[in-house]
Amino acid sequence: MSLYRDEGVVLRTQKLGEADRIVTLLTRENGRVRAAAKGVRRTTSRFGARLEPFMHIDIQLATGRSLDVVTQVETLTPFGTKICADYGRYTAGSAILETAERLSAEEREPALQHYHLLVGALRALSGGEHDAGLILDAFLLRGLAIAGFAPNFTDCARCSADGPHRLFSVQAGGMVCPSCRPAGTVAPSADTVSLLSALLTGDWGIADASESWARRDASGITAAFLQWHLERGLRSLPLVERVYRERNVIADGPGPVGDDPNTAGGERDMDSGEQNSAGDGQVVQA
Repeated sequence: MSLYRDEGVVLRTQKLGEADRIVTLLTRENGRVRAAAKGVRRTTSRFGARLEPFMHIDIQLATGRSLDVVTQVETLTPFGTKICADYGRYTAGSAILETAERLSAEEREPALQHYHLLVGALRALSGGEHDAGLILDAFLLRGLAIAGFAPNFTDCARCSADGPHRLFSVQAGGMVCPSCRPAGTVAPSADTVSLLSALLTGDWGIADASESWARRDASGITAAFLQWHLERGLRSLPLVERVYRERNVIADGPGPVGDDPNTAGGERDMDSGEQNSAGDGQVVQA
């Protein structure tokens, strides 16, 4: 069997037999790789702890027929140490890992940009550089942009009419003008649109200064946009949203619109009379 070496991040593990595991990694040179790790579930394993989710590793593998075989592992950065110590970081990190796996649909297809984005997100999450929810939403938006689904938060996504516009359409791919307005649009506040744009472009000054109700609405729009393009939701994302509401909405109180934290921060659509609140990952049709 031929050997090759790469660096990567452990995305997921599955039990195999009595003492082995199947490890899914996103690697720098070879994209997403699935490999069998022999004997790592035994207490005497030399590198079992290094093949856990969130671990950034240097790994040597032997090419196999269906699964490669792990032969050597060295730890580069133990992101899991700090991420797993905090429930909010852990749930956000789990959604990041699941998204990274879903966006790399083909095995062994090079995904260098997604790899760098993943390592950067885990480093920021582990270091507590920003709010965990903001790091997650930034990763989701940028990951979709790399995959070719970049949302447009300035000009009209359909006719390219100069913005700013007040309507957002998931299926259209961003903000739309009144003339191009499809069914199912929402009317996010200007602060929410500014936050979404900042997360996409990496303007952390604006993102860190945002209000909790704007973060909640931005998270809902991001979740809907992700679900539309992946054609199904993430299993780990509802847990992140629950933690986000408890820590950022209930703790901080309602936003500037009304007294109900479940509708704070939304704008009323004047055409339909519907109250827009995307905090639960739902798109309110106008």
